[in-house]
Amino acid sequence: MESSTHSTADFGRLVWISDEKDGFVAARITDISQNGFTLVTENTNQTVTRRYEETFACEEDPNKSVEDNCALVHLNEATLLNNCRLRYANGKIYTYVANILISINPYQLIDNLYSSETIKQYRGKSLGQQEPHIFAIADKAYREMRRNKTSQSIIVSGESGAGKTESQKAVLKYLCENWGAEAGPIQQRLLETNPILEAFGNAKTLRNNNSSRFGKFVQIHFSDNGSVAGGFVSHYLLETSRVCRQATGERNYHIFYQLIAGASPDLYEKLRLAPANTFNYLKHGATMFFVNSKSPLKIDTSRVSEANSISDSIISDIDDFAKLEKALGLSGMGESEKMFIWSTVAGILHLGNIEFEENSNDSRGGCRITSETEGSLMKASELLGLEPEEMKIGLCARIMQATKGGVKGTLIRVPLKSHEASAGRDALAKAIYSKLFDWLVAQINKSIPFEKSSGYIGVLDVAGFEYFAVNSFEQFCINFCNEKLQHFFNERILKQEQEMYEAEGLNIQKIEFTDNQDCIELFEKKATGLFDLLDEEAKLPRATFQHFTQRAHESNKNHFRLDAPRKSKVKSHREMRDDEGLLIRHYAGSVCYETRYFVDKNNDQLHNSLEMLIEQSSFPLLVSLFTSEATGAVKTGGRLKAVSVGAKFKSQLSSLLDKLNNTGTHFVRCVKPNSQMKAWHFDGSAILGQLQCAGMASVLRLMQEGFPSRTSFADLYSMYEKSLPPSLARLDPRLFSKCLFRALGLDQNDFQFGNTKVFFRAGKFAEFDQMMKQDPETMMELISKVTDWLIKARWRKAQYGTWSVIKLKNKILYRAEKIKKIQAWMRGYLVRKRFQKRLGVFRKACSLLEHSREMTDVRFHSFDSINFSFFFQILARMNESSQDKWRQSADETTCELEELVKRIKNDDMEEEIDRAVKCYEECVKRVDSIIADLKQQLENDELAEVERARKEAEEKERREIEEKAAAEKERLLRRKMEEEREKAQKEYEMQLEMQKQKEAAEAEEELKRRDKEERDRLDAIVSTRLASSDGVALVAQDTSIAPPPAPKQSKYDLGNWKYADLRDAINTSNDMELLVACKEEFHRRLRIYNEWKSKNSANRDVPPTRAPLTVYNNQKPCSSMMVSRVQAAPHLNPALTQQRYFKVSFATDNNKKNGGSQSGMWYAHFNGQYIRRQLTIRPSQKPQLLVSG
Repeated sequence: MESSTHSTADFGRLVWISDEKDGFVAARITDISQNGFTLVTENTNQTVTRRYEETFACEEDPNKSVEDNCALVHLNEATLLNNCRLRYANGKIYTYVANILISINPYQLIDNLYSSETIKQYRGKSLGQQEPHIFAIADKAYREMRRNKTSQSIIVSGESGAGKTESQKAVLKYLCENWGAEAGPIQQRLLETNPILEAFGNAKTLRNNNSSRFGKFVQIHFSDNGSVAGGFVSHYLLETSRVCRQATGERNYHIFYQLIAGASPDLYEKLRLAPANTFNYLKHGATMFFVNSKSPLKIDTSRVSEANSISDSIISDIDDFAKLEKALGLSGMGESEKMFIWSTVAGILHLGNIEFEENSNDSRGGCRITSETEGSLMKASELLGLEPEEMKIGLCARIMQATKGGVKGTLIRVPLKSHEASAGRDALAKAIYSKLFDWLVAQINKSIPFEKSSGYIGVLDVAGFEYFAVNSFEQFCINFCNEKLQHFFNERILKQEQEMYEAEGLNIQKIEFTDNQDCIELFEKKATGLFDLLDEEAKLPRATFQHFTQRAHESNKNHFRLDAPRKSKVKSHREMRDDEGLLIRHYAGSVCYETRYFVDKNNDQLHNSLEMLIEQSSFPLLVSLFTSEATGAVKTGGRLKAVSVGAKFKSQLSSLLDKLNNTGTHFVRCVKPNSQMKAWHFDGSAILGQLQCAGMASVLRLMQEGFPSRTSFADLYSMYEKSLPPSLARLDPRLFSKCLFRALGLDQNDFQFGNTKVFFRAGKFAEFDQMMKQDPETMMELISKVTDWLIKARWRKAQYGTWSVIKLKNKILYRAEKIKKIQAWMRGYLVRKRFQKRLGVFRKACSLLEHSREMTDVRFHSFDSINFSFFFQILARMNESSQDKWRQSADETTCELEELVKRIKNDDMEEEIDRAVKCYEECVKRVDSIIADLKQQLENDELAEVERARKEAEEKERREIEEKAAAEKERLLRRKMEEEREKAQKEYEMQLEMQKQKEAAEAEEELKRRDKEERDRLDAIVSTRLASSDGVALVAQDTSIAPPPAPKQSKYDLGNWKYADLRDAINTSNDMELLVACKEEFHRRLRIYNEWKSKNSANRDVPPTRAPLTVYNNQKPCSSMMVSRVQAAPHLNPALTQQRYFKVSFATDNNKKNGGSQSGMWYAHFNGQYIRRQLTIRPSQKPQLLVSG
């Protein structure tokens, strides 16, 4: 009952339990219920129940925080979340998980967080020497680039609004201020890229006021001496659809509002600008401006369309426009190019105000521009450098080239319907803006001076995982990108890391993680992938989104990641038809996509009339944007054939991942603390979901068990090779590394040697960096330590050698003494072998002579001692007269034998020995003859004795026959019992096999249940957060979901019984059925609790592994654990049900307590497999009776 005692002692233990609002809350265990725990929460003192998998161990001091989560004693999601909560409450937004940084957005500027003084504090410092900070990650990336001679990447990931853009800017600032000061204009150009890219690529969304609507990979190149040598910006998938439409509460790109708010009066008038609510491309979303109360600049009230504005500590439209103008100037753009940018942006706004109506006078069913928007046409044509009439024709009709009938190549103008003209207008606006953005990025790259590069540090910032009440093609692509990056993270941190540990022979426990490869295959699998299906749909004569959606469901039927919209938890999604949407279960949750615009948005190609229209612009820059070389399109058959948006994005993403795979990677996980963008508000449930989706719990376990820092023996040796003295230069790299580690006095638990590399544990970066520093003073100091340690090691080796020689000398002397004894034994053996025949005859003759002498002295012997020869026995039974008669023959025989013995002693010749043998044989014959005569004489006297002996022999034979018959009968009985036992054993094994099959079926059902739970979990993550942030309505919870399988029900329902009630019933109940049921339930709960306790034990409580992990992993569970103890064939195994009693004597040695040993008896009563009672009796003490429970 020891385990029972331990479980009772754990009542009152503080643990973490799942909570819908806070993620996890603290509670204390009060009872072990049927399927989990009964607990009382710490804060509210409320009694709740939780399943075992919803309960996690807690730190001894739950209010103590650590900088690195790997320093936690208990590693689980609850302790990770609690540590982040504690640090965030103390104003610390950064936390480590080994060398991975977690950053939680404060939604507020923090004084001196990114100041120049802070930058100086982190330069050259290892992780762990300073507070966690993104500067430490940047410094680590720089040092590894210099040390390993390989380029590095810093991947900043997280949801929209988690602070990725600010993190990227902080990295760029740190690198440029530390190593770009000497570069002059390079540093300035790199830092000035942010205002330009944010103005044209960022926008306000429902969850982020400064959301990046494109992905960018900024590379900072470095020269051989480590200073900044240049930079390059790559961008991916600009969300062009935002130019024409925005969701309610969102804004278009910042540049439109900045231009309206910050343009000078002359520029404002020249561009024919007006308040935002007068433009169709702006008024459907939010038209409010961002303002900063600290800004001295104020927006002209005539330009404000709404009374309210949005106050933000970082974004201000009027201030940001001034920064943008300055940044464009510093990027080498003149006034003419600036004017071209402003005109193009304003021209897009006026282009969006052009509206169409059906032309009743056109017999071909064309359309025309409404009279109310003719002014907008004039403004747009002027700002884009186009002729108004040409623009009108280009928008209202499209030009097609005839391939049949008439002259081949004849151009035909086909009028457009009003909705077709509107779609063409929007396509033109999106194309112009997209090309303008591409041109701006190209100009930025041209303006950055570029010297010879020896490596670079790239900072990746892509749009984070997105989900809204209505999700379209943009979210589809963005979330696919995040799936790929999450998979890259899993591969690099979890999979490849563990594979390297295994290849290097490190005994690291395998960590399981959720792989999202199946979700990626859903998107990009050949023929059946969603992108390929979308491209195939575009090739059809009548492409429709319904047909695409239907094909997607049919081609990926029963796919875990894909489902119909009616399976969504959001009520509005369930109203969609199956051919109108896709429910995709991403790593971060399930998102329902409305596919209405998928086909249109995937095709960004302009029709020929609009292409030709742009070519007629009077602005050469605008014309150059649409050349084939600029767009990358291919000209076939006189038409521009462009790749689809999805295919282009997949290609860009593949190229990006190739870059990342060829660089060293560093990860920054940005976390969004709440959906309302409130400063310093910690939403535990939302943060927990992000940490779970990012796989941080698995990373935490791996990093604490593993070794995040490593270097090869060859690299370590090559760093010191030039400075090594000759005595050390001849050492092989592995031995030198070992000497270096010994010389530094490092703890052996902090590092481990692999086959080709040495590995360091998390938190030991300072020691690692100490070895990897390349300054001459540090290297010479370490080499000196290695030399000293090597001298001491060699002296110890010489001592060990001397001791070994002395030990060997003593061993040689010992063996010489033993060899002498062996030689003596061998010589004796050879002599005995040589005289073996003579000795044999001599011994026989002596024995016969001794018996003969005894015959002559028979009267002097007692009859009890006469037992040496048969001859002497017969003579002894005669009377004295008969003995005297035969004594003369005995004397003659004795004399002859004495003569024979003398002859054997003295004669060495082989012939004499042969004669002695013959003589001995003659003596033996004479003795036999005498014995025969003696027998004849005694025959009459011993007839009665012989008869008696015969009867005894017959009786003995009879008894032997009976015993054999009994033995045979016993053998047959045993054989029969053995056959019955084997038969019972086979039946028992058959039942065990059936039980195993049943358990396998139950396991399969459990797997299905867990898959369903995983589906429900992913479906609930996004829907719950949508409900809290956007107020969308959710469907009622489905109560038909089956709970976890309950234990097998018996006659008694013990589900509501407390743990203590079960124990009391076992000790007091007289009802055997109730007793058995209580025992089963009691031990079932105890077993499950012990499994939970083992799983949630601290790392320091786990015994050291003394065998390879494969031994433990391949160990098959004992069959006895697979069956119920009472119900496993009780009629075939009586030990499971019968009452058994034992009595054992014992002796104890209690010299210290009682002055001597004690003996006693131990009695035990077993009820089946369980001990019922035991009684201990000692002579000097009262009897002790112990009853179970």
